[in-house]
Amino acid sequence: MITTVAEDLLEPLARTPRLLVALDFDGTLSPLQNEPMDARMLPAARRSVEALAALPDTVVALVSGRSLRDLRIIAEHDDASPLWLAGSHGAEYWQPGIGAIEPQEDAEEVALRDRLRGLAEEATRGMAGVWIEPKTFGLGVHTRRADAVTAEHANRVVDDLVRANAPAWRRRTGHNILEYAFRHEGKDTAVRTLRERTGATAVLFAGDDVTDEDAIRSLGRDDLGVRVGPGETAATVTVADIAAFADLLDVLARMRGARRE
Repeated sequence: MITTVAEDLLEPLARTPRLLVALDFDGTLSPLQNEPMDARMLPAARRSVEALAALPDTVVALVSGRSLRDLRIIAEHDDASPLWLAGSHGAEYWQPGIGAIEPQEDAEEVALRDRLRGLAEEATRGMAGVWIEPKTFGLGVHTRRADAVTAEHANRVVDDLVRANAPAWRRRTGHNILEYAFRHEGKDTAVRTLRERTGATAVLFAGDDVTDEDAIRSLGRDDLGVRVGPGETAATVTVADIAAFADLLDVLARMRGARRE
């Protein structure tokens, strides 16, 4: 149940002329999974997202560190979807009615990406529970299924590889994942770009992890940041879990729908 205080904070968003609801996916709309590609929105979260996306002057976007390709799969996002997407921490986009908007590839960086992926896979081969994820602009080291000692060893080994071969790459940590990318966009970039492209007059951004804090800290006076789950945060509102966040979105959809009639 959303408190009166939270409803008061939602009121300006319900009234704003054009609202952008930008949402992290893993841990915010979908439970974290040992197999990352098994992630799917909880039914309650999907219903809330769809209710908001159906409202006039209301844009819903999924903002993820996942590649655009993988994000479309786990979000079950087809070409008719009204949802905007920002993949790879804001380096790739999907705009309804237009499709994918991809940056121009740098051949040297792509070659280095492929070489480092191969080196990381070889260096972690045989480490139980460790998986190297290919990403559009780099790679990720997944350790959710590994024990603590193995996870630490895998991260240290790949850290050394990237530091030696690509010291300028951006390094990010998350829930049992270590990510590296030759592009430096963050989720703050994604929110800024989506705001500009959609003409939003206010933004709600929600996330559950360290990388989401970049976006939360970038929000303005008329925006609202929401943290899903525990952890230190700059967000104004914290909710316990995905189900509680779906409730918050339901309340916002109801309030905004009543004011747009």
